[in-house]
Amino acid sequence: MERRDFLKMSGIGLGVLLAPACGRAIAAEELLTRLDAGLKKRLADTAMTAAKEGGASYCDVRIGSYLRQFLMTREDKVENVVNTESTGVGIRAIANGTWGFAATSDLSIEGVARAARQAVQIAKANSKLTIEPVQLAPVKGVGEVSWATPIVRNAMEVPIKEKIERLLEANAAAIKAGASFVSSNLFQINEQKYFASTDGSWIDQDIHRIWAPLQVSAVDKSTGKFRRREGMGAPMGMGYEYLDGRKEDKLALPGGVIGYINSYDMLEDAVAAAKQAQEKLKAPSVKPGKYDLVLDPSHLLLTIHESVGHPLELDRVLGYEANYAGTSFATLDKWKSKDYRYASDKVTIVADRTQKHSLGAVGYDDEGVKAQRWDLIKDGILVNYQVIRDQARILGLDHSQGCCYADSWSSVQFQRMANVSLQPGTRELSPADMVKGVDNGIYIVGRGSYSIDQQRYNAQFGGQLFYEIKNGKITQMIEDVAYQMRTPEFWNACSAICDERDYRIGGTFFDGKGQPGQVSAVSHGASTARFDGINVINTARSLG
Repeated sequence: MERRDFLKMSGIGLGVLLAPACGRAIAAEELLTRLDAGLKKRLADTAMTAAKEGGASYCDVRIGSYLRQFLMTREDKVENVVNTESTGVGIRAIANGTWGFAATSDLSIEGVARAARQAVQIAKANSKLTIEPVQLAPVKGVGEVSWATPIVRNAMEVPIKEKIERLLEANAAAIKAGASFVSSNLFQINEQKYFASTDGSWIDQDIHRIWAPLQVSAVDKSTGKFRRREGMGAPMGMGYEYLDGRKEDKLALPGGVIGYINSYDMLEDAVAAAKQAQEKLKAPSVKPGKYDLVLDPSHLLLTIHESVGHPLELDRVLGYEANYAGTSFATLDKWKSKDYRYASDKVTIVADRTQKHSLGAVGYDDEGVKAQRWDLIKDGILVNYQVIRDQARILGLDHSQGCCYADSWSSVQFQRMANVSLQPGTRELSPADMVKGVDNGIYIVGRGSYSIDQQRYNAQFGGQLFYEIKNGKITQMIEDVAYQMRTPEFWNACSAICDERDYRIGGTFFDGKGQPGQVSAVSHGASTARFDGINVINTARSLG
């Protein structure tokens, strides 16, 4: 793993997740511990009572136990095994029309009551500076309910030895297939979250996520030139069964690429990565110019995330949030016009927190709002945004869309991205058929480096694998490809989308936002899509 990738993984991801506020190191056996349900309700009721007695008009309580395990290997060595646990209570209260928040790891009755009173005191202090009181969209209490990620096998229950052996086996297969270096990791997260509010909800959720990233490098010893290929396994809201690699979950794609739907064969992908990394060493550099792009879902997920997901977060649109690449070009006047063409009429993009196996799938968000699905872009027209309870009135909505999330009990919940996905095409079309219709194009697989401006309008995206398309056929692998885009122009250039047989989800485990920074996990689904006349640059020449 090169320094840039290590910093990306550790600085943005592990650095946040393993910070002192997020947990203590524990033995692997402790990853299976659970808080007593009765205790959680008593603590929540205590907090709400104390807040109301202190003058709060509203209070919600989140009792969270956040469990994480990270396994890291390189070639035939285990580099690290990390188990962490963090448990505590976060309390929000509204007093005098203003928010206050306090958190504690003291799970005693008095400790929780003290934190609740502190949240009210902070709200009252904040109210002296309030210009407009908080107005929450109504939420009907659901009583005592529970929800859990549908898993077959809890990854936390799988012995570390078994998981390490799987990683080292993949490493060995990559080396045997010609890789010079290989690293593989396994990230597992279990969020046990209990939410209660004065609206009348007591919600217990058990959320699981898994990700098995790998990176393979090939080196030409005669020249010192090297190329790498990252794994094609997507992070998922599943258990350990995701690593089963079922045959029925594989897709044979153009260029000899293998796609994975609801399971992942890490061993197979490691071998393919080694061979493709070597092929990249010999691939000619792209000639800059205009091309029709055929974008695989494993690549398109990042483009969706950056050019649709983030700019349609309402807090960015309003300028309330400007960290991590700024605000948004998709301002309210465009939405109010009811005819702003964000994309071609082939494009419908939805937000969906109910999507099975996705990273963002929950029963309820961190405000107790039931998970839901809604259109963001319908037949190319901008029709909606992503909002939480205190934003809904701005759009004239009588409900929140359930987009509230905090990455820890000690963090205040705020507006985060839902799963945002491009809907499949309505006519029968496979990736191979799509390639046949392209005269001069490039087929791009996997996510790469990217750059985007502060309003999510101008951007540049790379990838993992690039294949030249000439007269309807893939002719060769090429290298040094990146395409430039202006968001609405790019999405309006979408001329075809493959059907639901090709639909796959990918995503990010470590999506950063806010100050202080928080991370969330979110998925993006798509079928392979075609974009016509896109400007492609040669990144090797750009770097001089």
